[in-house]
Amino acid sequence: MSDLSFTLFETAIGRSAIVWGNSGIRRTLLPETDEGETRRLVGKLFPDAAERSPAAEIAATIEGIQALLDGAREHLREAPLDMTGIEPFPKRVYEALRHIGPGETITYGALAKQVGSEGEARAIGAVLGRNPFPIIVPCHRVLAAGGKAGGFSAPGGVATKLVMLTRERARTAKSPGLFDDIGLPLATRQP
Repeated sequence: MSDLSFTLFETAIGRSAIVWGNSGIRRTLLPETDEGETRRLVGKLFPDAAERSPAAEIAATIEGIQALLDGAREHLREAPLDMTGIEPFPKRVYEALRHIGPGETITYGALAKQVGSEGEARAIGAVLGRNPFPIIVPCHRVLAAGGKAGGFSAPGGVATKLVMLTRERARTAKSPGLFDDIGLPLATRQP
């Protein structure tokens, strides 16, 4: 019998999903084209997972995700992630990225440098393309050089990334601008 559970929950960008087990969160899923598609994807990835009401720790993470996508400056650093089976390099990338807060961004190159792999921006992009914890591990906050959006492998692609950054009121420069308080996108910060 599997210890895996899942639930779907409403967010400002659509119906998302979270999968967890005894050791923590195994996966989060951004909204697919419809709820049925999200359910099919959960079933494909975790055929033994049962739909259940979340325990308090998972419910708190869901509330944090909802608040973040509603525009709150919610940090999800304490969400309990189960990184069993994740190789050391991706694990370092995911852990480092959890410290990039709402409204902040970092470039692929700067993140590579931060995890001790300077010059490996493409490797960072590949790791983020397989991120099993979107939103909690905020891969949407990683931009290409010069503040360009770069890629995004989640449903909706770069458009979803830009929506998420706009909701977080990410800035386009290190210095605040005239319109920063009204939520215009896109900030790039170098560590």
